[in-house]
Amino acid sequence: MADAGTKKTTHARPLSPHIGIYRQQINMVMSIVHRITGAALYVGTLLLAWWLIAIAQGAPSLDLVNLVMGHVVGKVVLFGFTWALIHHMLGGLRHFIWDTGRGFDISSVNRLGWMTIIGSILITLAIWFVALHARGAI
Repeated sequence: MADAGTKKTTHARPLSPHIGIYRQQINMVMSIVHRITGAALYVGTLLLAWWLIAIAQGAPSLDLVNLVMGHVVGKVVLFGFTWALIHHMLGGLRHFIWDTGRGFDISSVNRLGWMTIIGSILITLAIWFVALHARGAI
């Protein structure tokens, strides 16, 4: 009897937006790639430590590391490590710009994102070109 005067109505509640409804934007990609390059740098640092330990152990250990890293797969890993390092660094500079309170408008966010991608590729290629040229491989 007490609830005879109240009528319960149910309203359709909105669902949480799913990732599938969002249009992919450069800042979304940059956030994901920044995290991935950070994880890749962890693995790359282990390879760098392996190389430094091999130097300290002497010629046989260093020869093994050079053999592994001199293989095509090793060179691809080193190239990827170089790119991850440069890309992560440029992403950090992008965040530093944001820390100063600048670059928050959409056009600046997009421009900084594309500059990070293009810059990381160009700088990585330049580093490898100089390194290979210095070794006489080019």
